[in-house]
Amino acid sequence: QVTAKTAFLFILPQYNVSVPTADGELVQYHYGLKDLITILFYIFIAIILHAVVQEYALDKINRRLHLSKVKHSKFNESGQLVAFHLTSVIWCLYVVVTEGYISNPRSLWENYPHVYLPYQVKFFYLCQLAYWLHALPELYFQKVRKEEIPRQLRCIALYLLHIAGAYLLNLTRLGLILLLLQYLAEFFFHMARLVYFTDENNEKLFNVWAVVFVVTRLFTLTLYILVIGFGLPRVESQALDPERGNFFSFLFNNILFRMSVLLLVCLFQASVMWRFIHFQLRRWREYWNEQSSRKRAAAGTKQQTKVLKRDSGYHENGVVKAENGTSPRTKKLKSP
Repeated sequence: QVTAKTAFLFILPQYNVSVPTADGELVQYHYGLKDLITILFYIFIAIILHAVVQEYALDKINRRLHLSKVKHSKFNESGQLVAFHLTSVIWCLYVVVTEGYISNPRSLWENYPHVYLPYQVKFFYLCQLAYWLHALPELYFQKVRKEEIPRQLRCIALYLLHIAGAYLLNLTRLGLILLLLQYLAEFFFHMARLVYFTDENNEKLFNVWAVVFVVTRLFTLTLYILVIGFGLPRVESQALDPERGNFFSFLFNNILFRMSVLLLVCLFQASVMWRFIHFQLRRWREYWNEQSSRKRAAAGTKQQTKVLKRDSGYHENGVVKAENGTSPRTKKLKSP
């Protein structure tokens, strides 16, 4: 029994509470320090799954493609993230649908703070934190180039900040929807990179990603305005109560603070869109430069072919003539 209790501490979410409902009692969860033990266990699980995907899928494809070192590193990164984002999108979509967060948008801010979580919501957040924490030692295991480490560290830090912030500040419902939108756009981006590495002339999925990215940014901004601008200020309990997990609602009752947060959100989304537009302009510029160079090369080949034909003479009445009108054949001298 002692061993079983210790094993459950690593495997299963802790801090379960029986919450009374109209139909009886419902078992839900809140967070605590014991969550760190569970996260540690799933970090090792994520490292094992990462190695399995790398060994049995990505390495076999890499050996067939014969990519350069730079493309090899990017291919491995995108391959791992495609598997993770696809799994997370399906899992997150299942959670938000079964919990009714999409069918009832008011549930994103009603009854805030959302201290008690359903089992699947808490387990999802613990696994997400474990995955992004496992990405730190993977930078060493995958021998990532020094030039790529700052970019990947920024990405990992932003995901950890978002997920941990939503989890600790009891904004898990809003965090789930935002993660679903972000992971959906990221899935199409990394899938487009994989297809591009296998066939550099195929860039159709980048166009699909561009559409999905713009749509998800619009939904994200709309969701922020809906929840922060209109939802949280209407929460009944507006007093600061850290023991009950109420951190924000009293602040959002202040219109100056609310507008400041919305302004920061809009500026951040504008910076993301600017980087996206800059990336698209650079991509189109490279595409048109490549097309123009191909046209110039084709025109030079045609001109060279014409010159060669003109130098070799021309045909007249079925007989090859030189440029001065004389036959290129040598005349036979008549015997005297």
